Amino acid sequence: MEQTNRTKELGTAPISSLLLKYAIPAVIAMTASSLYNIVDRIFIGHIPDVGTLSLGGLAVTFPVMNLAAAFGAMVGVGGSTLMSIKLGQRDYQSAERVLGNIVSLNVIMGILVSVVALIFIHPLLTFFGASENTYPYAYEYMFIILLGNIVPHLYLGLNSALRSTGHPQAAMAATVSTVIVNTILDPIFIFTLGMGIRGAAIATVLSQIFALCFVWYKLSDRNDLIHLHRGIYGLQGRIVRTILAIGLSPFCMQLCACLVVILINKGLVHHGGDIAIAAYGIANSITFLFIMVVLGICQGMQPIAGFNYGAQLYDRVTLVLKQAIFMATVVMCGSFILCEFFPRYPVMLFTSDPELTRHTISGMRIIVCMAPVVGFQIVTGNFFQSIGMPKRSIFLSVSRQLVFLVPFLLIFPELPTAEGTPWGTDGVWASIAAADGIATITAAIMLWHYYHGGGSTQLKSKMRGQSIPHRIATFFHNRVTP
Repeated sequence: MEQTNRTKELGTAPISSLLLKYAIPAVIAMTASSLYNIVDRIFIGHIPDVGTLSLGGLAVTFPVMNLAAAFGAMVGVGGSTLMSIKLGQRDYQSAERVLGNIVSLNVIMGILVSVVALIFIHPLLTFFGASENTYPYAYEYMFIILLGNIVPHLYLGLNSALRSTGHPQAAMAATVSTVIVNTILDPIFIFTLGMGIRGAAIATVLSQIFALCFVWYKLSDRNDLIHLHRGIYGLQGRIVRTILAIGLSPFCMQLCACLVVILINKGLVHHGGDIAIAAYGIANSITFLFIMVVLGICQGMQPIAGFNYGAQLYDRVTLVLKQAIFMATVVMCGSFILCEFFPRYPVMLFTSDPELTRHTISGMRIIVCMAPVVGFQIVTGNFFQSIGMPKRSIFLSVSRQLVFLVPFLLIFPELPTAEGTPWGTDGVWASIAAADGIATITAAIMLWHYYHGGGSTQLKSKMRGQSIPHRIATFFHNRVTP
């Protein structure tokens, strides 16, 4: 079948062309996804008279959205990684059962997250940094997003599965379509219909519904070896456990991001007020655009690394890792150059308020100090996840967010400056850069240990194409086979 040939090429085609084939659509999709969020902020920031407060309210919703996205990422990434491994093992029946379980798990989690978050929406937004001025805008936006929460859960999970089954271009098209639809609907609902920030939320949900319908249609094609049909949606304990185990890393990453944004918001409110939170929302939007490109590269790497690891083609696994690191480093160097030397141009897209512009540029220049090495850190964490080693990936994500960043957020803002005053908002920004630097060193040590440290005899034999001890192969097979 055509799909069998598409998956087989993962183990035979040249790595450089293969990575480009899978990474470029994923990069376009992830960039589009980032632009999709940026579009909301650009339009919201220009709402007459309340643009700055609306941006502050939108920034407060980040932790709630990260928390909801954490559950979706756990199923989507865990399921698509397991599918790649199964396809590499030519276990097509199990791969199809994984696809059905992705749907069922996302429906269950999407409903549960929506119900719980809606019940506690007021204390959640208040706890996450909403002030008396920004709370109404945060509530209006978040309430509608949570009502439609099941849609992005399903869409993101199935889009990852679509990519793993050999349809990177279709996955890209689905994400790009959300941007186009959202960009068309945003000004209509926000300005023409006068719905303000509530209109932005409605446009967001409608664009996600459109993308979900497209992805569902593509995955229902009976001509494909792996497709949606009756009989695959029943949850199977072993599949569910494996999906959640592999997906635990992105879940922890998102959960930690939620905690970190809470601390960032509280620190910024305490030292700089609502305008500091609005500045963080803009700076985060700009820098996150480059992070999304790197995550797109990681998504392109994931099916290649997972397939070749499952097929025991370890030289190809190493090669795709090296090339992904190189591409990610180039992207993050671009982020450093833009945000350090030409920051005013991207900031102007979001606001014309001179005070907000000044705060944003100042903070963004500090955040990107470590940008050139961040790409290596992100790729390394995703690499371990892609080959079914979630514990290493979880450690990297948790250490960056909790072990390093949280203490820095508590300490740096209170450090005295030369004038004897607390470092304040600049200390909050500096915490992010410092955590990135130390997390990169940690990732380098773990990657070196994987190739040369403990268990190096087993690893070197794998890299040289020698036989793996049967007990190691059996252990891994038992961990990932339903």
